[in-house]
Amino acid sequence: MFAVAVVSSPMDAQRAGTFRGSTDDPAIKYATAPVNNLVADVNRKILDGTIRLTFEGRGGYLRSALEALQLPVDSQLLVFSGASLQGKQIGEQNPRAVFFNDRLALGWVRGGDLLEVAAHDETAGVVFYTLEQKPDEAGPPQFKRAFICLGCHMAGDTLGVPGFLMFSTTRQNPSLGFSLPRFVDQTDPLERRFGGWFVTGSTGSARHMGNEAATLDGRATRELMSVDGLFDADGYRTLSSDIVAHMVFTHQVGMTTLLTRAAWQARVADPALHPPYTAAPGEEERIALMMEGVASEVVDHLLFVDEAVLPDRVRGQSGFAERFAATGPRDRSGRSLYELDLTRRLMKYPCSYLIYSPAFDALPPRAKDPIYERLWEVLSGAERDTRYQTALSRADRQAIVEILRDTRALPTYFYGAIK
Repeated sequence: MFAVAVVSSPMDAQRAGTFRGSTDDPAIKYATAPVNNLVADVNRKILDGTIRLTFEGRGGYLRSALEALQLPVDSQLLVFSGASLQGKQIGEQNPRAVFFNDRLALGWVRGGDLLEVAAHDETAGVVFYTLEQKPDEAGPPQFKRAFICLGCHMAGDTLGVPGFLMFSTTRQNPSLGFSLPRFVDQTDPLERRFGGWFVTGSTGSARHMGNEAATLDGRATRELMSVDGLFDADGYRTLSSDIVAHMVFTHQVGMTTLLTRAAWQARVADPALHPPYTAAPGEEERIALMMEGVASEVVDHLLFVDEAVLPDRVRGQSGFAERFAATGPRDRSGRSLYELDLTRRLMKYPCSYLIYSPAFDALPPRAKDPIYERLWEVLSGAERDTRYQTALSRADRQAIVEILRDTRALPTYFYGAIK
């Protein structure tokens, strides 16, 4: 689907490792518990006639699905390596298009049998759906749960929970195709990202692995402002695969996984969710220590602590950056966690916009409380480790706290002094 593990001791508060519980745990019930996400909302509206999906030419249901799911066209990413469910139909002349917002992603392959959708559910983590790409005369088409996707999307790279993936591949001899995909996240420098993808826009003097396609061999540069002329564009919604959209989605992939792992770990460890089980002596302390490790990893990613530094200015060309930066709640000074930097880092105020997500709001107290405590420890300046002092200036921390104070409910200690 969206080709986009270390087991640690429960006493390790530094690295929480891969989730090793069961999807069938009474506190998870991934396959059977009610879901609450944008795709489920659209399915209900299809049934009551509020939304109608229309099949159109080589795009199939793509246009109307994007509109129904409120996925912006400027978010399109184009991948030509075949690391996905419909990989045999994907190539340089028929790249797969991925569209996303802050709550879901949709994959489309021209000539494919399915539209593939992954939604960040309020409590279930990432939930996968497919929509058959054929006119349905028996009734309105519906997005259907797709558990086959877990074969790739619930593994070490997703910390053992259902999640998105972002891969980079290396082109070898053209007759041999691409190397095995390598998972990448926001800690990887640009020079290791985007292999197997078309990338439009500029990274200045910085290099990346995108656009290593035979159709671009012999050109003076592999920098693209558009994919126009590289393949037949019939059925595609736009001719961009924007560099800024790539970077935002890369962050979102990792953040979504960490939030899911935190929620699942807290629920599986909670004795109250497994009656008639009762906690053994010292178990509450062990659970709390484990959740401190989980919280530390969430907060590091949330605050972009180990984000790779941009060596030069990044410029998109699809309008994605401008639209994205205008999104989200603003504080009394007009600042937003969606604003972009793109000169030395991704975000102007380095705190993830997914702190506003329904999945963050739905975190159980055993996960949310230590996350907030660790977040304040870092933002207040109580954390003196060099990693944090280097990644976040006092001005950064001050701005983030002020934005959060004005845009979401916080524990009372967030109104204390910042060192």
